[in-house]
Amino acid sequence: MARPPSPCSLPPVLLLLLLLLLPLPVPLGAGDPLPTEGRLMINCIQARRKCQADPTCNATYHHLNSCISSINTASPTEEPFVPVDCVEVAQHLRNSSLMSCTCHRRMKNQAACLDIYWTVHPARSIGDYELDVSPYEDTVTRKPWKMNLSKLNMLKPDSDLCLKFAMLCTLNDKCDRLRKAYGEACSGSRCQRHTCLGQLRSFFEKASEAHAQGLLLCPCAPTDQGCGQRRRNTIAPNCALPSGAPNCLELRRLCLSDPLCRSRLADFQTHCHPMDILGTCATEQSRCLRAYTGLIGTSMTPNFVSNVNATVALSCTCRGSGNLQEECERLEESFSHNPCLMEAIAAKMRFHSQLFSQDWADSTFSVMQRQNKNLAMRPQPWAPSLLSCPLTLILLPSLW
Repeated sequence: MARPPSPCSLPPVLLLLLLLLLPLPVPLGAGDPLPTEGRLMINCIQARRKCQADPTCNATYHHLNSCISSINTASPTEEPFVPVDCVEVAQHLRNSSLMSCTCHRRMKNQAACLDIYWTVHPARSIGDYELDVSPYEDTVTRKPWKMNLSKLNMLKPDSDLCLKFAMLCTLNDKCDRLRKAYGEACSGSRCQRHTCLGQLRSFFEKASEAHAQGLLLCPCAPTDQGCGQRRRNTIAPNCALPSGAPNCLELRRLCLSDPLCRSRLADFQTHCHPMDILGTCATEQSRCLRAYTGLIGTSMTPNFVSNVNATVALSCTCRGSGNLQEECERLEESFSHNPCLMEAIAAKMRFHSQLFSQDWADSTFSVMQRQNKNLAMRPQPWAPSLLSCPLTLILLPSLW
């Protein structure tokens, strides 16, 4: 049996990753306040300001930033080369509060915060697919928020639930304004995909979670294709999704080159990733759904694959992946065959169905938030579902 390589024989890039991922011992009595700052989970912009006030930390950060830039611009077919001085700089920065900073999904200057985060975590910025730590602070805020369902009496009693949630959004000024903004940006023959995606992100970041998830995760009867079409068109697929059928690995490459998309992918893998073959989920369903909706409006925007079921997938294919076929299928199936995501979506749709039942006619969304808090995560079998396939979808504003 071959002997494992000694630490001294590791390439410089691996040494850099180890130095950044492994905690360094801090001598007792050093008076270093950084552990306390780490527990407070300061955001990366605040941590950067603290670093700027220290000439040594500031110079170290700029040096590491230049190192990461050189690594990221290396050819994808070449092994990244990390100079020895960059390894040393990374070791010094490890004792900085920058290493424990996080960002918030709805914070101002989110892009700047994420740029700082990925600068000090190069192990997650040079193309490593197994992103297992989210840059976002892992908090779940539950603000009681009521919705008057009696306003739906203007609709026919047998109207589908997706139409009812669309009506509730229309009756809310903020939801209606944000929805109209992406509806206009994502429709028409001259739609600019970049603008469309930006407006979609704005909707899912700024609209209330109950409104946004109601529109996206409304339950439909298998025979009600009009309802299913309305649900799919929530993501304005005609413009938001890529034309044709790009390779899924190419979508991932584009995503990893953008700090925001890379962050949303890391968040999705953190909160929707099964821990074992049984599909045991790492975090509660509300976190998984928030991470899933966070991907909408990025280069990896997922959507429902048809009007007759609730299976979701990326709009890409694994054809032509060559030696990376297995890796591509693993990426594709992290959406279409993900038991944590599937059960989280199914549970939310069941709740939305109950919300409009006769017994729940006077219910409020504060009840929904209490239910989400008490949902117990249970092992789910790795259930088969439809594989993703490229679909041409049409935005129909008249159905809203």
